[in-house]
Amino acid sequence: MKNEFSTAWQSSLQPRKQRKYNYNAPLHRKHKFLSANLSKELRKKYGKRNLPLRKGDEVLVMRGFFRKKKAKVSSVDIKRGLATLENLQRTKKDGSKVNVYFQPSKLQITALELGDKKRLEALDRKAAQKISKQVNAQPKQEKQLKENPAKEKSGKEIKEKKNASN
Repeated sequence: MKNEFSTAWQSSLQPRKQRKYNYNAPLHRKHKFLSANLSKELRKKYGKRNLPLRKGDEVLVMRGFFRKKKAKVSSVDIKRGLATLENLQRTKKDGSKVNVYFQPSKLQITALELGDKKRLEALDRKAAQKISKQVNAQPKQEKQLKENPAKEKSGKEIKEKKNASN
């Protein structure tokens, strides 16, 4: 791979190429890598499984020392691919407190920061698309069942056909 980042790159099974792709990706692409799973309520509401983290989102820590702690996202470091949470800090040996960085895959979003109009519009648009697909899919299945009803044959009819063919 001569280029640092290729927009035409599809995929590779080699871990070194995947790491290189992630490392050399531009920031607008790296932001997508910072996605965290949504809670069950938010999944039902928006019809999506995960979303990129934003400052102000409320999250639940799923793994590690701070497991089951709820907090707000205080900052998102796109270059490093990590997020810090409010009031989740470690004390160093000298007594000073340091923010703990979390990988987004270890977090679950429980409440979204909807101050950004574009984010809200995108969520509503995606949810409307999912709902319309589900509504359109259901009548098609019902029509197919009505058009081609499965003919149930009794045991007598099957025996009669066998006897007639013999």
